[in-house]
Amino acid sequence: MTQTPVRIGLIGAGRIGQVHAANIAADADTSLAWIADPFVAGAEEISSRYGGRVTDDPEELLSSGEIDAVLIASPTATHVHLIARSVDLGLPVLCEKPIDLEISRVDALREKVAARNVPVALGFNRRFDPAFAGVRARVAAGQIGALEQLTIISRDPAPPPPSYIAASGGIFRDMTIHDLDMARFFVPEIVEVHATATTTFDEGARGHDDFDTAVTTLRAESGAIVTILNSRHSAVGYDQRVEAFGARGYLSVANAPTSLVSLSTSEAVEAKPPYENFFLERYAFAYAEELREFVKLVRGQPSLSPTFEDGRAALLLADAAQRSAVERIVVPVRLT
Repeated sequence: MTQTPVRIGLIGAGRIGQVHAANIAADADTSLAWIADPFVAGAEEISSRYGGRVTDDPEELLSSGEIDAVLIASPTATHVHLIARSVDLGLPVLCEKPIDLEISRVDALREKVAARNVPVALGFNRRFDPAFAGVRARVAAGQIGALEQLTIISRDPAPPPPSYIAASGGIFRDMTIHDLDMARFFVPEIVEVHATATTTFDEGARGHDDFDTAVTTLRAESGAIVTILNSRHSAVGYDQRVEAFGARGYLSVANAPTSLVSLSTSEAVEAKPPYENFFLERYAFAYAEELREFVKLVRGQPSLSPTFEDGRAALLLADAAQRSAVERIVVPVRLT
C-alpha cells in the first residue's frame, strides 16, 4: 500500500538548505510543503524549483498545520529555539549539527526532548556514506577482530571565509564534530580526549583565535584509540579517509575520485585527477540516505538516524577537544 508523502517544512534556504530541498523533492516519500528564511528571496528561489509555500517567519511554517515534520538548516544560533517549538507542536525534527555552541543550552533542552517523546534527529550525514557504514558493519561483525585503532582523516580543500569562522564556534565544534560523531559511530563509549592544534597557514583562523590544523586522540572504554587528523586545506581535494585496525587485519576507506580515468606516459604512471572537491559532492548520497532514514523515524519505523543524545555527545567531545588544545591537557569525559 502506497503511503502519503511526508510533508516537510524546511527552515533555512542557504547552501545546505538547497541540498535538502533537492533531496526532498526527488524522493517519492517526501514533499516540500513550506520553506522559511528571513531572506525570503532564497526561499522563493527554492519554491520556484521544487514547490512549497514561502515565508520569512519560521513560526508561520511551524504553526501552519500543513507539515508533518521539520528540517532545520538555519544558522546554529536558531537551532535550540526551533527544536523546542517543533517538539512542543509534536513535529519530528531533523536538525543540522551542532545543536548549539553552548552545552548549557543543549542540556536545558534535553529534558523537554526526552519528556515529549517527539523524534529529534541530528544531521550527522556521514554515518550514511555507504563506504563508512560498510566498514562499521564489518567491524561490528568481527571481521578484523576487536577494534584497536581507528584513524579518521578529514581535510577541507580550502579554509572558509573569516566571517564564517567568526560564527562557527571554532574548528572542533564546526569541523571536527563530524569526525567525533564518526568516532562514536564505531566506539560509542569515549572516556578521554587529548587534542593538539596549531594555526599554521590561515590568517582568518588566526584573527578569530581559532586553529587550522588539529590532531585529536580519543580513548574508548574498551581501550581502543581513535586518532582524528584535521586540516583546513588540502591541495589534492576533499580528503576523507578512514582506517579501522584490529588483530586480524584492517579495513580502510579511500578518497572518492572525480574520475576513474588515469594517464600513463614516459613522465608519469597512472596519473589521476584530484579527489572530489567538497562535501556537497562527496556526501551527496549520504544526504539523500539521511533523509530516507528520517522519514522512517517520522513514520514510527526503526531508523538509524542519529539522535539528540548523539548530538549532545559530539558537542561534549568537541568542547573537551577545544579545552585540551588550549590548556594542553588530557580531558576525561562522561557522555551520559
